[in-house]
Amino acid sequence: MDEQNENLWEDHAGWWIDGFTDGADPEYEEQILPMAGAELEGARHVLDIGCGDGQISRLAAAQGSTVVSIDPTWNCVRVAAERGGGPAFARAGAAALPFADESFDAAVACLVFEHIDDVDDAIAEVARVLELGGRFCFFLNHPILQTPDAGWIDDHIVDPPEQYWRLGPYLVEASTVEQVEKDVFIRFIHRPMSRYVNALAEHGLVIERMVEPSPPPGFLARSESYAAAAAFPRLLYFRLRKMR
Repeated sequence: MDEQNENLWEDHAGWWIDGFTDGADPEYEEQILPMAGAELEGARHVLDIGCGDGQISRLAAAQGSTVVSIDPTWNCVRVAAERGGGPAFARAGAAALPFADESFDAAVACLVFEHIDDVDDAIAEVARVLELGGRFCFFLNHPILQTPDAGWIDDHIVDPPEQYWRLGPYLVEASTVEQVEKDVFIRFIHRPMSRYVNALAEHGLVIERMVEPSPPPGFLARSESYAAAAAFPRLLYFRLRKMR
């Protein structure tokens, strides 16, 4: 994570801790956490990369896994440690994991890699610390959601008026700093899906399962205008297996 990105997350960690954890966010409660729990079930040793306040870590620990969780943001690590729940927490970045080869049979990264600059190094590190046959549970904001200048367009020129999703330059990797709410700025890096898939395959991480779920009811209920979003995935999930 570069210095600008790291500073933004330190400055705005409270936005994530308060707005997306402990039941505050319906996408986590209704979709991400149940999926993560099911996908990590039975894992012995789990590495949670970019753990935030540790909610997936606590879920995996409650299911019986031994969990080690890292995040490059001091504020997130501090809150995660305070909330406890079984995992061990440490400050580290994804591109230089402080663990021996083949230390884990499962790793999870949830909405993390779209903030990482050195993505190839991070993927190589995931593969290094996973044992052969280990699983990588990989959650991303769907790339169609993160293309620069993407968003809903209300077209009142046509009759009747139409609402549609404007897709930005999908094939172009691009970094943007977005104001996600008033006075809160977070850096995102858009990459096409193939960029991730090919980099993962180069390091022996092979797709077993891919999910593009519709947004959950709790998210759609937040606004009448969200009804049209039911046909567009906000989340992309891969289960990958280390094959070599």
